[in-house]
Amino acid sequence: MRILVFGAGPLGSLLAARLFQGGRHVTLLARSQPLVDLERYGVCLRNFQSGVEEAIRVPLVETFTSADRYDLVIVVMRKNSALKILSQLADNKKVKHYLFLMNNAAGPGRVITSLGAKRVLMGFPGMAGFRQGHRIIYLAAQPDKPANIIIGRNTSISEKEYLAITKTIEKGHYLNVTMEPNMDAWSKYHVALLFPALAPALYLCDNDHLRMSRTRDAIVLTWRGIKEGCRVLRTLGYPVRPLYIKYFLWLPEPVMVVLLARLMRNPRMEVAMARHAAVIRDEIQQLNQEFRELINESGLFTPTIDFLMDQFSQKAPLLPDGSHSMRLRWSELLVPTLLLILLVLVLIYLL
Repeated sequence: MRILVFGAGPLGSLLAARLFQGGRHVTLLARSQPLVDLERYGVCLRNFQSGVEEAIRVPLVETFTSADRYDLVIVVMRKNSALKILSQLADNKKVKHYLFLMNNAAGPGRVITSLGAKRVLMGFPGMAGFRQGHRIIYLAAQPDKPANIIIGRNTSISEKEYLAITKTIEKGHYLNVTMEPNMDAWSKYHVALLFPALAPALYLCDNDHLRMSRTRDAIVLTWRGIKEGCRVLRTLGYPVRPLYIKYFLWLPEPVMVVLLARLMRNPRMEVAMARHAAVIRDEIQQLNQEFRELINESGLFTPTIDFLMDQFSQKAPLLPDGSHSMRLRWSELLVPTLLLILLVLVLIYLL
């Protein structure tokens, strides 16, 4: 299977390198400074945790034309950038399938309209990284933590073709594939978790995950915004995907604030969120605009998301480091506490 990875950003380069190491017939499309760096150094990877470096010489091209023949083109780009190349991709009638690995809150409609339902798969890359000079500092896609690439099932594509694509990708080094039956819902919930709330709150902490971890107001705003976003999607009838999100939504606010603060202290968040969010302002705006349309469709009142989106778009002043003026909703602990007391009483009675 001849594969083109369209997009030589940190994740596209990492994916192309792992596919190449797995013996796949892969080419990476790069332009401008990334092309210069790749020609000189190859795909230069540094593991964020171990510091181990490696350089992989992946075959490169600078252009994509209507005459190019590939079995699979994997588009690994920001959502707003991917939309700009749809007409270019559509001019090529020879490519069998396009796989888009990206954040997406608007659904696959525009992509399918441009390229046709029988050629489109939507997914998510399941890895993280940022560029530091010519090096890519990365998480996942490593021996002890393979990247979990999510690929949605498209019933317009035969089961045989779909499995051939997933198995080909899994032959790359340190790559796993999860087949998602409802990719649209999965993508929307993923956006709800990260962009209308967490990304603006992180911005209000100067894109510093440690500063955010000690700024309780930012954590509270994040959690309330996440709950509002998930409520919007449930109102519109989207099933919760992945299912574990449902269990977190049941947790009381005081508990989740502690858990989120601890999560933000994790050094991995520097790669997974902070460094990434600092350079994708255009994509955050795109995704928030798409989610705003979902909010309007639902008719729900989302005061926290409204506030955070406005603060982000207006480049509002940062929250004071360590601010904790917002009161927690301790009342959410009442029902779990009563249930725990009831369980203890029942156990005492039975014993």
